[in-house]
Formats: sequence, C-alpha cells, structure tokens
Amino acid sequence: MNTHSIRAPAVAGFFYEGNPQRLSADVTSLLDAAVSTDIKAKAMVVPHAGYVYSGPTAAAAYRTLQRQADTIRRVILLGPTHRVAVQGMAVPSAEAFSSPLGTVPLDQDAIAQILDLPQVVQSDRPHAMEHALEVQLPFLQSVLRDFKLVPLAVGRASIEEVAEVLKRLWGGEDTLILVSSDLSHYHPYSEAKRIDGSTVEHILALQGPLDHEQACGATPLNGLLRVAREKGMTPHLLDLRNSGDTAGDRNQVVGYAAIAFTSGDGHVH
Repeated sequence: MNTHSIRAPAVAGFFYEGNPQRLSADVTSLLDAAVSTDIKAKAMVVPHAGYVYSGPTAAAAYRTLQRQADTIRRVILLGPTHRVAVQGMAVPSAEAFSSPLGTVPLDQDAIAQILDLPQVVQSDRPHAMEHALEVQLPFLQSVLRDFKLVPLAVGRASIEEVAEVLKRLWGGEDTLILVSSDLSHYHPYSEAKRIDGSTVEHILALQGPLDHEQACGATPLNGLLRVAREKGMTPHLLDLRNSGDTAGDRNQVVGYAAIAFTSGDGHVH
C-alpha cells in the first residue's frame, strides 16, 4: 500500500500514548477495568477526549464489543469535525488509517455505496487533523480481530441526510455503527451532571433532536437516533461520567457517555 494513501495519526502522543507498547498497555488496562456485559451492540456512542479523561468511559463501550470480535468486519465511524468546516459528510480518499498499533484498511466497497449521495463529499482535509475518529482506532484495534473502516467526518448535515447514509451502510451483524461524541462542555461539575443526565435520558428514550450544547456529535447522533427509532432498537447506558470524575478539576468539565444500541432484547445467547 502506498504510504501516501495512509492517513497518519495526528494526535498520538497528545490524546493518547504514542509509544505502541505503552499504548497497548494503556488500552488493555482500561478495558480490564471496565465492566463486562452480555449486550450485543449494533451501534454505539463513544466519547473522544484524551484517554486520561474519557478513556474509562470509552473502555466501557469497547469491553462490550469483545464478545463480537469474531463477528464484526466493518465499522462505520461517524464523528463531528473540530477543525475544518464541511458541508455534508466527508469520506477520505485514503486507503487506510493508521495508529501506533498498526494500519486499518478502509472499506472501499462500502464507501462507493454512498459516494453518489449529494451530502457525501470526498475530502482528506477534514480528516487530516481530526481527533474524534482517530482516538477510536487503538480501542478498535485492541478489541476486534479483522475489520475495515468507513470514516465519516460529519459537518453541516440534516438528520435525514445522516440517516440516509446510515441506512445504506447498516448491514448485518458484521457491521458496527459507531458515533463519536462527547456531551456538555465546560460547565461546573454539578451543572454538567444535571445537563448530561437529561441528555442521556433523551437518548435512552430515542428522543431527538439534540443540540450541540448537549453533545458535540449531535449531528451524527441525531441521525442514529432517527434510524434507531425506525428500527425499534433499544439503547443501554454503559457508562456516564465527566472529566471531573477522572483527571480534571470540577470547575469546567466535559461530559462523556458510552451507550449501546441493540436489536431485539440485545443480549448474547
């Protein structure tokens, strides 16, 4: 594979450990500390802050995926754009994304299935420095066996536009939908707990739309909530905390939730 066609990590050494051995040990430690469940997830909401802040919450989601490691072959990963404005949703032209733990090929066949949609653009700029998608890679690489990625940097898009993409790529048990989103930003601890508690209640009731004060990934999350309602899915709260619970002070915190969406009763039998 041409190295020019690989999207290199932009925030290794900042949001998470850049050394492969130490990163692997960090992720393993976080996963080991998370509670195991028998939930069989079709879709998930995961946070995207530095691991020292949101790692325990992310690990709650990824620990749940360990039971599906042999099944999941494709991950549809959606997250907000923090640095580059996008009209619609951007897929990269790269052939793979890399982290210190190795390289993940992109699912070119799946990407081709959505390129005809007017809300989908092909652009590498929104992905080049974006952390919301990148920080998920080491967890995915640690938990899953052999998978391909469809990374979508979501900018200005309607609920219908996001939902249309999700429905095209929904797939079967081999496909996981992952929405990268933190919750409220920079409120005092007690106020953040109140705001985030209310936001999570709305998500668990499949009630949208959420706004960007409630969740920075509200745009892709609202699309997921729309499809989850249509498909009669059940959300499960796996973890809810904020940076004041992990590594930050309690004056201005950022909220994090891990939520799994299941079909049927959602448990592995």
